[in-house]
Amino acid sequence: MTGRSIRGAVVVTLATALSLSAAACSKPSGPDGGGSGSGAGDSAVVGIAYEPDSLSPLLGYGKDGNSKIFDGLLTLDAEMKLHPALATALPEVSADGLTYTYRLRKGVKFSDGKPFGAKDVVFTYRTILDPRTNNASRTELDALKSVEASGEDTVVFHLKYPYAPFAQRTVLPIAPEHVAAGQDVNTGAFTTHPVGTGPYLLTKWSKGEKLSFRANPDYWGGAPKVKKFTMVIIKDDDVRATRLRSGELDGAILPPNLAKGFAKDSGTKTYAATTYDYRNVTLPTHNKVTGDTAIRRALDVAVDRQAMVHSILNGEGRPAYGPVPTDSEWFTKGTERAHDPAAAKKILDDAGWKPGKDGIRVKDGVRAAFPLWYLTGDKLRQDHALAYASDAKKVGIDITTESGTWEVIEPRMKQDAVLAGGGSPADPDFDQYSLLKSSLAGDGFNNMARYENRTIDQALEEGRRKGDKAARKAAYDTVQRELVKDPGYTFLTHIDHLYVVKDRFGALTTQVEPHDHGLATGPWWNVEDWTPKK
Repeated sequence: MTGRSIRGAVVVTLATALSLSAAACSKPSGPDGGGSGSGAGDSAVVGIAYEPDSLSPLLGYGKDGNSKIFDGLLTLDAEMKLHPALATALPEVSADGLTYTYRLRKGVKFSDGKPFGAKDVVFTYRTILDPRTNNASRTELDALKSVEASGEDTVVFHLKYPYAPFAQRTVLPIAPEHVAAGQDVNTGAFTTHPVGTGPYLLTKWSKGEKLSFRANPDYWGGAPKVKKFTMVIIKDDDVRATRLRSGELDGAILPPNLAKGFAKDSGTKTYAATTYDYRNVTLPTHNKVTGDTAIRRALDVAVDRQAMVHSILNGEGRPAYGPVPTDSEWFTKGTERAHDPAAAKKILDDAGWKPGKDGIRVKDGVRAAFPLWYLTGDKLRQDHALAYASDAKKVGIDITTESGTWEVIEPRMKQDAVLAGGGSPADPDFDQYSLLKSSLAGDGFNNMARYENRTIDQALEEGRRKGDKAARKAAYDTVQRELVKDPGYTFLTHIDHLYVVKDRFGALTTQVEPHDHGLATGPWWNVEDWTPKK
């Protein structure tokens, strides 16, 4: 199994986006399928774009929290602040920052009735750290040296070095040792038939079509009022909007141009979630064209990011100059790049890329042309790809846009550019390390451009190893400034996620969201707390 970063698609949070069969466009049926989204008041049916490869937290599912089937030691509230979940309190941290101690909640049971305890926490983290486990996010736990149980209700983590955001890593869902330990971690039944402590139980997973859940009546946090919850997987944005309008769905994630069509609909509400979710173009270093730094630098200033925000996102987003949004405290002021085609042309001229008879530049017999792939059915990626290609053409670079499933795209990533995405609000280490670290080049959807920059490698290590916030900020400033000089990707926009939901429930909220959206995010991030209107 190829390791896939949560950065790539739902993969990219979940785990990764899959190609969907024709069944994804068929109408769900059956009692769990939610053929109608306006049925019983205690049920909800929502449309999402992607599904995970696996429902096992040991393989990366739910690693950022809100998995619905599982709980972590900690959880995040609407303001993205940490709160106890399976732990009774936030961790006790030693003075040197190397030991984290968690006291566990007593009386919690897994959905099969077996008790939860410290051994399950130890099993979960040790299994993820095992090299035989196909978890592409293992590097996120690089700081963890060991984990041990101290009695039945205490767990102690020992770190190799002080890692400031370690507590945020412990929102990771806990798997039951008595179930998962007795089977192959990568292929066993637990990957599709999970057993957890969460507010919902999976009743059915029809691959490429839907995931059906029912409320856990014995949930330690109280039984959810929404008793049945169905996530219908609809890859195509237009189809998702059509099925929401027809009444088949109670809610759906939609791109801005489709969400605005519901603005005057008195029966729905639109919820906007600010995000760290960016769209970028990978520029593979193994391609004769995109491997040239001059080409990458030229494209970085040739692109009109503000026009993309205006025309593609209808203003629901911001220009992106790197993985960190411009309104984040971690953003490095002065790294913004203006749309400047003249500067792009000069960069190419100075590097020996001269216009040919057809206007496309050539250097040493190599034509400045390459393909750019985007995920089939993803209108936002398609529109970004077309706009990017148009801007590139104006400076003499010929980009041919192509669509395909991830199964088609992945084998081509070493040579071909991809309209990709990523972003995590939890901590700058969470996204940047897997995106830029040279040792992860070619590791599934990690470092898709196979980018190598020693200065950035060093800064990434400093950023995750230093405990002082000012020192960490300096490290990530170095990363962002270096990306201006040596871009391995062209960052385009940071996208606000829009969700349209039938007005059948009380006031809903959203969190600041990562790239991954669907199962764990949107207004249904806390569906267990929804109160249906009477």
